Amino acid sequence: MARDFDYLPRIAIFLAGIAAGAFTASRREHGGAGMAPAALQELKTSLANLETRLAAQDTAAAERFTKVESRLEEHAVKLADVPSTAQIVAAMEQLLSRTMTSLDERLTTQAHSIEVLKTTVSQTDSLLERVLESLDSLQTYTDPVDLSDDVLLSRPAV
Repeated sequence: MARDFDYLPRIAIFLAGIAAGAFTASRREHGGAGMAPAALQELKTSLANLETRLAAQDTAAAERFTKVESRLEEHAVKLADVPSTAQIVAAMEQLLSRTMTSLDERLTTQAHSIEVLKTTVSQTDSLLERVLESLDSLQTYTDPVDLSDDVLLSRPAV
């Protein structure tokens, strides 16, 4: 697009050539008398205005291109700072790997705790069973005998 604006001065020269050709043709038609001074002055003013406007547009376009180029450079710098898809995927894989490792460790710890709890419950059941058996055996040794048949207890007190 910058190349298009390089043609503006050439277009202005071309238009000036057309105006000069028209002026020359006009002089020939009028027998060399030329254009009226007012028309000639108006043509010159018009050409000057055209050249001024073309120069202003050329300057404005150059400023716009400078701004666009600086923005493009800024965006290129920002784009360079943005991580690539491969970097993002690698970071996500690493995060997922750490999370899975942590989850595996917690599950292993919980499984170990469950096994310890099972062992403890089994030992407690065994111990409770032995205590109950001991109580049963003690109870059979201490069962009260029918006291009414006891000779010593049936004697009158002195």
